[in-house]
Amino acid sequence: MDIKSTVISLSEVCGASGSETPAAELALGMLKEYCPDAKIVNGNVIGNFGEYDEKLPRLVLDAHIDQIGFVVTSVTDEGFIKLGNVGGIDRRLLPAQPVVVHGKRDIKGVICSVPPHLSSGSGSVLSFDDAAVDTGYSKEELDEIVSLGDTITFDVKCRELLGERITGGALDDRCGVAAILYTLDLLGNSKTAYNVTVIFSTQEEVGERGAEIGAFTVNPDYAIAVDVSFAYAIGEDEQSCGYLGKGAMIGISPTLDRQLSQALLDTAKKADIPYQTEIMHSLTSTNADRYSVSHGGTKSCTVSVPLRNMHTPVEVIDLKDIELTGRLLAEFIKEA
Repeated sequence: MDIKSTVISLSEVCGASGSETPAAELALGMLKEYCPDAKIVNGNVIGNFGEYDEKLPRLVLDAHIDQIGFVVTSVTDEGFIKLGNVGGIDRRLLPAQPVVVHGKRDIKGVICSVPPHLSSGSGSVLSFDDAAVDTGYSKEELDEIVSLGDTITFDVKCRELLGERITGGALDDRCGVAAILYTLDLLGNSKTAYNVTVIFSTQEEVGERGAEIGAFTVNPDYAIAVDVSFAYAIGEDEQSCGYLGKGAMIGISPTLDRQLSQALLDTAKKADIPYQTEIMHSLTSTNADRYSVSHGGTKSCTVSVPLRNMHTPVEVIDLKDIELTGRLLAEFIKEA
């Protein structure tokens, strides 16, 4: 499996929360190579890896397929599209951003920006009430193309940076999807210690809703949420961040299963796979939170890829971390 091309393909397909179909269908085609029974169930992509063994526990590998975005709330008489946020978006970066409006057909636009020459110089952050998209179309033309509730995403392509680093949008959490696919690629025909089910879940950015449905559907014994977490950048608290290129961040939290966290740590040490720890004092704000309280409770943990500039069109990852995440998960899953 070519990790770089897989990540880029997944990152560049649209799929804001609640409108994940294009991204889900792409991921489904990739997953079928390893899980022939894979299908879309209530929006989630679900597939079973290998032959089922009733003596083995069920392990879910989960990565969310949705991305942050916007929703069309109205169209003004002047032809500007008003929008609201889908997921957590930093309003400081809104002005002058190129976007795609996913109507009856995709149309390009930009979020309006007041030139500094015409601004009062107050430096206030643009609110969503004041934000609007300029497409160049009139209201009459937009009414034929765009409906209220249509989604909008940042118009961004991946770019390669120095070494193994790339930047782009939706790397949260399409790089997690790629890491799981790479895990399956590494496993090949190896015997496993678990019955493995993969879930590429929907609507994580709006409350981990897809994972809650997936957890109830599969009812696993164990679950690992493969997501992203904060990679250190200048000016940030180093104790709260991981580092690009130094491996997966294994979660440790009161809300995660400590035995599962320790088993992942032991696997990394035994296999000499570089890793980092992520210490969280409460909920993880990942899909692991949903798995841990589903049915009678699922033993859950997080394994995260370090990422800079989260929830922006210029997220940054190191492809080496996806490789190391896949290696860690594959070693953990293999039969001892």
